[in-house]
Amino acid sequence: MIPIRDQIPTRHVPIINYLLIAANVFVFIMMWLAGPNQEALVYQFALIPANFTAGVNAASIGDIFTSMFMHAGLLHLGGNMLYLWIFGDNVEDLMGPIKYLIFYLVGGVVASLTHILTNPGSQIPTVGASGAIAAVLGAYLVLFPQSRVLTFIPIGFFMRLTLVPASLVLILWFVLQLFNGVLTLGAGDVGGTAFWAHIGGFVAGVLLALIITPRRQPDPVVRW
Repeated sequence: MIPIRDQIPTRHVPIINYLLIAANVFVFIMMWLAGPNQEALVYQFALIPANFTAGVNAASIGDIFTSMFMHAGLLHLGGNMLYLWIFGDNVEDLMGPIKYLIFYLVGGVVASLTHILTNPGSQIPTVGASGAIAAVLGAYLVLFPQSRVLTFIPIGFFMRLTLVPASLVLILWFVLQLFNGVLTLGAGDVGGTAFWAHIGGFVAGVLLALIITPRRQPDPVVRW
């Protein structure tokens, strides 16, 4: 399933969400312009679990934050920014910009620490905003359970565009991450998707949303 947009309007301009998207795109362009030096930059600023577990210092802590704005390719960047664009604006709208920024960064940190705990000896660089964005998805599930999302659903060789409950989209996404995460346990130092970062980020998002916004107005609903 490929979500396109949700049906919850925002009351304020989601400036922090826009800035986060812009920051991710800017870092991607800078990495691309680095050309042959790109690999060296990845190893310098990406999160490498083995470096963190070998000794926590300012550099290893800094890598957690810098890695959150780096991406491995255009599809990686595009997919992450699509989800942040769809779901992040509403979460910011309800939390407010300052709380949302703190929430986003904390979610990303928890996601990174979860990845480190499940892959403590890995020497593979980890990059991407998906851990922090997973926290946004978890918060959206808590804050807007009645929302629906316009989604492309593959049916054979065709794609059907239809409204799907946001809760269904997000729960299925989380179940898929959990299933794949369990399969990677004990698999050794392998690359690919950091499923446990997604899981940790999502759970953190759910819990933080309950703490930060314990009370809210009923979901606004726009019918198309």
